[in-house]
Amino acid sequence: MSTTTDPQGGTFRLSMLLNDSRYRSLTLQAIAAIMLAASIAYMISNLLANLAAQDLNISFEFLGSPAGYDINQTLIDYSSQSSNLRAAFVGIINTLLVAVLACITATILGVFAGVLRLSNNWLVRKLMSFYVEIFRNIPVLIWIIIIFTIVTAVLPGARAYLGEDPERNMLAGMFAFTNRGVYVPAPFFTTGFGGEEGSGLNWLLVIGVLIASFFATRFVTAGADKKQAETGIRPNTLYLNLAIWIVPVAIVLFILGLSWDLPDPLANRFNLRGGLQIGAPLIALWLALSVYTGAFIAENVRAGIQAVSRGQTEAASALGLRPNRTMSLVILPQALRVIIPPLISQYLNITKNSSLAIAVGYADITATLGGITLNQTGRAIECVLLLMLFYLTISLLISAFMNVYNNSMKLKER
Repeated sequence: MSTTTDPQGGTFRLSMLLNDSRYRSLTLQAIAAIMLAASIAYMISNLLANLAAQDLNISFEFLGSPAGYDINQTLIDYSSQSSNLRAAFVGIINTLLVAVLACITATILGVFAGVLRLSNNWLVRKLMSFYVEIFRNIPVLIWIIIIFTIVTAVLPGARAYLGEDPERNMLAGMFAFTNRGVYVPAPFFTTGFGGEEGSGLNWLLVIGVLIASFFATRFVTAGADKKQAETGIRPNTLYLNLAIWIVPVAIVLFILGLSWDLPDPLANRFNLRGGLQIGAPLIALWLALSVYTGAFIAENVRAGIQAVSRGQTEAASALGLRPNRTMSLVILPQALRVIIPPLISQYLNITKNSSLAIAVGYADITATLGGITLNQTGRAIECVLLLMLFYLTISLLISAFMNVYNNSMKLKER
């Protein structure tokens, strides 16, 4: 016969907060929370007292002052007379741009390298091992500088594409590769909403259509999964999904009057005009983060594949599935449960490592708000606090999104 030391029922007494196991954990947590809050309050009070003693105060009024400096690559309208807040927004957008591009490229590269590391071909397997060991064991800053040096030193100057009889022709008449960056056609809308070509409202509409297409394809795929579970026969949804992705976007782009601004080598004696310039700093940062992080993702993918029982491969082969179909339909879906958690850390590393952009002159949030703005205004505490808030917010959002996806990939217990 078992007994318990906790009283059953009766009146509540203060001693029960420590003696009763029903309340003890809550009491200890409350005490720890109070001590933590008191410590934070003391540090803030001490900071404010020290600032007041030196005639300093925390103020964000400097964000409304003119920035007074130019930014070489922007995705929104900006000039040297724009506010420091506008310059910070430009830096935020540039940071998000290179982070998204690097995450996509690193994932594709990492998945291919991880799969090929397990190839039966000795040469392919060793080449992928060489790639992984070389890139992940050299600091990413060095790769950024190496790639930037290659782009600026090896590619020709812009003048090689200029004049009536240039030394070289643009690729397909639309692409120019120079030591300043790559010039590509720039899309814009001629009959879009808002009365202004290239209005952000038009792009939001296109993005909204793409998001709707994504959910529509998910709905179609879910219907195919349900029918397969009921009948054992899976309907072919490839062409329907392609139509869902392509047709609505094509219709919207046609209505908005999508057109292209091509680089023009005859418009200027010193530089190409028109088109969209992807600057050398962005290219160097994008490629360096991609190949560096891709090496780590490759190891995550390899570990995830090896975590799947070999019996799964043998069973798929016994059913007549070819190796590539076995990998895409049987192995990778199960390996994702092992790959996703460390993949979250790699995406966070890409976002934080993008702060090294200042080494090659790319105007990310660290270079604008944490660099030029900080030096010009002297508001170090405010700028650093805003930088911390930005990176913390982005990291938490990435973690939340990937954790939701990770939970959807978990095995559902019955």
